Amino acid sequence: MRRGILSRAAVVMVAALLLATPAALTSPAQATPRVARDPAVIRTWDAIAVRTIVVQGLKPPPVTQLYLGFVSAAMYNAVVTIDGRFAPYTTQPRAHAHASPEAAAATAAYRVLSVYFPASAEQLTADYQASLARIPNGVGKVHGIRVGEDAARAIVRLREGDGRDAAITLNVVPAPGVWRPTPPAFAPMLAPWLGFVRPLLLASPTQIPYAGPNPLTSAAYTRDFNEVKAIGAAASTTRTPAQTETARFWNDSVPVQYQAAFRDLATRYRLDIVHSARMLAILNMTAADAVISCWRGKYDIPFWRPITAIQLADTDGNPATTADPTWTPLVANPPYPEHLSGHACLTGATTNGLGALLGPQHIDLVVSSAVTGTTRHYATERALDQETMNARVWLGIHFRKAVVEGNRLGHRVSRWALQHYFQPVDDD
Repeated sequence: MRRGILSRAAVVMVAALLLATPAALTSPAQATPRVARDPAVIRTWDAIAVRTIVVQGLKPPPVTQLYLGFVSAAMYNAVVTIDGRFAPYTTQPRAHAHASPEAAAATAAYRVLSVYFPASAEQLTADYQASLARIPNGVGKVHGIRVGEDAARAIVRLREGDGRDAAITLNVVPAPGVWRPTPPAFAPMLAPWLGFVRPLLLASPTQIPYAGPNPLTSAAYTRDFNEVKAIGAAASTTRTPAQTETARFWNDSVPVQYQAAFRDLATRYRLDIVHSARMLAILNMTAADAVISCWRGKYDIPFWRPITAIQLADTDGNPATTADPTWTPLVANPPYPEHLSGHACLTGATTNGLGALLGPQHIDLVVSSAVTGTTRHYATERALDQETMNARVWLGIHFRKAVVEGNRLGHRVSRWALQHYFQPVDDD
């Protein structure tokens, strides 16, 4: 019998587990020291996944999040199949009583990454051999590898024909309010197929509703227009140095920023292998589905970016907006429609997941930025949500409505997923 993770009792229970001492996080099966279960393997292979997907695979941030979801799903499935405390993502053969979750997690991640990134095979094999070398030979290692192989096969099989890299293009007729390629690259929409890919947890990319952009002649649109025009301009006289620093801090690859923060959190809280794998699965799989849903929104309602809206405001039918043909944002726009904000969708899923695990007032996340070379701490869901939403407006690349609705969509995706997956399993 399963318990809903978002019930008050379950939230308290999970938070207690995450905050517990190493002894409290030790399951009965961990009493056998010869069964390798070092939680560092989860962090190690998450870092390897980032290197493989981003540095070597050159995947852009939204696509990066999808593949991180695959890797985290495989590791989670491998570990909980052995441990038995939480419901697996997909069913697979029962594990041997002494199977090593450490060997299982490394194998699952290695196999999934090898399938999707064959060009990295040589380095992945070296990483995998190094992981296995740290595990004593014996029945635990042998059976752990088997569980990991099963977990990887299950994920790869599940993702067959899921719509990745489908030949989909966004064809739009330029008109007021409609997105068009933006300078300086004037590139077409990036990865339009992502909005049609089969989600990991949701039933479809359109399952969770969201509000579209404000009508061009509305007072709400005028307010958002004037805000980003003033504070998001490259030559803004109203944006403070602190706001500029915050905007630049978040002009990094957000999946990379968050993965490092998750690994740091697992280390500081001394999470065991099961809770490390579960945390990453919750955060990465829900974020992947949030991005898929977001991309479908961008495709279905391709709204124009502020740079287009401001330069062509004399065409929007709104007498309260004033055109500035020379206006440019603080940073160049990414190549896809404005609504919804992908950064906000991903962050909303992240903060909701962390809040469910640790409590919304205690997410305790430490994030670094390669752009500014600085590190920041976020104690609460709200603090991280608000700062990241502000940053996208201050960068000049989003209207306020897009970040608010994107963040809200991410929260809704995460809440639904946590009600249906990753739940503890009762013994009765």
